[in-house]
Amino acid sequence: MNLQEIASQVRRDIVRMVHGVKSGHPGGSLGCTDLLVSLYFKHMDLKTDENGQVVFNMDGNGEDLFFLSNGHISPVLYSVLAHRGYFPPAELATFRKLDSRLQGHPATAEHLPGIRIASGSLGQGLSVAIGTALGKKLNGDSHLVYVLMGDGEQQEGQIWEAATFAPHHKVDNLIAFVDFNGQQIDGPTEKVMNNRDLGAKYEAFGWTVLHMDGNDYDSLDTVLSEAKGLTGQGKPIVVITKTEMGQGVDFMMHTHKWHGTAPNDDQLAKALAQLPETLGDY
Repeated sequence: MNLQEIASQVRRDIVRMVHGVKSGHPGGSLGCTDLLVSLYFKHMDLKTDENGQVVFNMDGNGEDLFFLSNGHISPVLYSVLAHRGYFPPAELATFRKLDSRLQGHPATAEHLPGIRIASGSLGQGLSVAIGTALGKKLNGDSHLVYVLMGDGEQQEGQIWEAATFAPHHKVDNLIAFVDFNGQQIDGPTEKVMNNRDLGAKYEAFGWTVLHMDGNDYDSLDTVLSEAKGLTGQGKPIVVITKTEMGQGVDFMMHTHKWHGTAPNDDQLAKALAQLPETLGDY
C-alpha cells in the first residue's frame, strides 16, 4: 500500500474521531497528514522487533524520535501511530472520551505508546526536541529528532529563545517543521500577528532553512531526504512546510473555520465520500 492510500485512511479516521465526540481539531490534522505518514512510514528510523513490529521504549534510545508541539492536532498523530502498529486502531474510537488514553492533547499520564511528552501548551515542543537531541549526542546516539510546530505557534516567545539556543550549541541532529498553512484559531496568521518571512528569521538565527510542499509526496520525499543529508554539519534544520488546512476535504480547505470545529452528520458523510477507505475503518 502506498503512502497516499495510508493517508486517505488517516484522514477518514480524523474526521470520524472528531465527529464522534463533537470536538477536536480536524483542519490542521488533515493538513499535516501527508507529512506524518511520510515520516512514520518511510523516513524515520524506528525501533522494531525481528518481525518488523514497532517497539516502544519511553527512553527513545537507538531510534529517531518525533515530537508534536502543536498538540491540538492529536487526531493525525493518533491515527498514524495506530496504523504504524503502536496500538490497535480500534482504540481510536475512544478519542477524547473519559478514561481514554487518547486525550484531546497528547498526555503521558495515559501511557499511550508513541507519546513521550504532554503537548498542546504551545511554544514548548521545540525546547523539548532540542533537549532530547542534545541527550542523544551525550549518549552517543546518532539518530535524529524531529519536531512539528504550527505557524501560529511561532508567535510564542519561547520558540525564539529555543531558536537562538539550538544553533549556538550546534544541535545538528534536529529537524524542525513549521506547518505553514497561514491559519490559526482566530483567523489568518497574517491578520492575527503576521509572521512575515519565517525562513529569513530562522536563517538569521543560524538555522539551515528548507522549504517544501507538505501535501505533495514528491516534494516531501525530496526535501525530507535532503534534510536528513544535511544533519551532522553543525546547524539545526528547519523546514517551512506549506500545507493546506483541511487538505483532502474540499469544504474544509482555504479557511480557518475548521481549525477546531467538528463536522455534523451530513458534513461527515460528505467528507468520507471524498476519502477512500483503504485500511478499514475502526
